[in-house]
Amino acid sequence: MSHGHKEKTQKIEELQQRLFALREQSERLNAEAKGWAGKRNNLNEQVRDLRVEICDLENERDELNEKVKKLKLLRENTITGIRERIEETKKLGQQDKALTKKKPSKSLQTLQKKLEELEWEIQTTSLSLQEEKELIDEVREFAIQIDIHKRLGTLDRKMLELQTELKAIETKNRSYHKKLTETAQKSQKIHNKMLKKINRARELKMEADNMHQNFLKTRQKATPIQEEISRVLNQMKVLRKTIRAAEVEEKKRSEKALRKKIEKQAKEKLKRGEKLTWQEFQIVIEKGKITQD
Repeated sequence: MSHGHKEKTQKIEELQQRLFALREQSERLNAEAKGWAGKRNNLNEQVRDLRVEICDLENERDELNEKVKKLKLLRENTITGIRERIEETKKLGQQDKALTKKKPSKSLQTLQKKLEELEWEIQTTSLSLQEEKELIDEVREFAIQIDIHKRLGTLDRKMLELQTELKAIETKNRSYHKKLTETAQKSQKIHNKMLKKINRARELKMEADNMHQNFLKTRQKATPIQEEISRVLNQMKVLRKTIRAAEVEEKKRSEKALRKKIEKQAKEKLKRGEKLTWQEFQIVIEKGKITQD
């Protein structure tokens, strides 16, 4: 083996070692990149799941907020109803107070009995015009007093009805207020839970983006190694091709030297009149040293 041939073979062995080391590096970086990609994908999956949960919570919160709006409206209606009835009660109270001042000392039953007696007396007794006039005036006075009693009774009934209505509306108001407070609190809890998940999703997305950056950096590190692997492979290919060409050339030279040696031997045999071997004979013919005979 020639010195140059040996050097090339040694160079190929060195390149083979270099290639082995580069491939190890490449595989390690590819495994690292795969690890970053796996972490990134896992985090993105968690973010997607959280976004679904956030959407569900948002819908639930919006439904509760809509319920709160309706309850507020119902509560406001009861407040309006309470105010109206309180105002009406005040007016009736003023009317009652004014009539109470005019309230007769005699009871309604007594006045009604007196009125009946007077009407009976007018109908059954022979009276002078003056006496009849006096009795009619007295009847009118009793009628006025009875009307005051009746109006006071009507006012009392109305006020009692208003009080009953007021209590019923106040009960509704308290019920609406309680439901409103509970619903608003529930909505706030869901909103807070949703905000926590939004923050968590944001954190995970940032982490996933970092994993993606690490993935890209690792891939970038692997690129020059892949390029180096290609260069080494190309160098090895060129060297092997050169060695093969040198081997072919060496073989040709060896064959040529051998043929010359055999040819020389054949010539010497011919001079001595010795018989040639088939190989010697073939070489001599090719060179045209002897004729067919």
